[in-house]
Amino acid sequence: MKYFNIILVILVLFSGCKEVKTETPAPAEVAEEPAFLIAGAPISEGEIYLQSELDQVFSDLRPGDSLNTRFEAEVSEVCQSKGCWMRVNLPNDESVMVRFKDYGFFVPKDISGKKVIVEGRAFISEVPEEERRHMAEDAGAADSVIAQIRGSEFQNGFEATGVRIFK
Repeated sequence: MKYFNIILVILVLFSGCKEVKTETPAPAEVAEEPAFLIAGAPISEGEIYLQSELDQVFSDLRPGDSLNTRFEAEVSEVCQSKGCWMRVNLPNDESVMVRFKDYGFFVPKDISGKKVIVEGRAFISEVPEEERRHMAEDAGAADSVIAQIRGSEFQNGFEATGVRIFK
């Protein structure tokens, strides 16, 4: 019995030293970073107008009309104060002022030139001189440019519930 215990102790000691083979786990899958950021609500599925088609969206609207839609466009300006509005280009050298529903979210201030998809309500509205000057100031326009703004004008507008910003 004494020899049995000694052999058992030796086996236990040496078994701890032997190389244990284990399967190497597969490398963890690298989670791909999303190709876009979302501000506000996620964009729902459905038809998305491309920038080249945007003039069609606004051409049929009259002051007081609105249309729930989503579209893709390139950002031309962003409020440099807070990111509380942005302007996107239309194909006919016009633009659309995009504001965010209930002032509930903002976009990064450095997204000029980036593609976005916005979802919400398109409309035409009369924008008074004071507001036009305020927007030019928020965009960082020179005092000389702001001084040249006179009177109200009708502008394309959009109240976004969500924005997808492509990286």
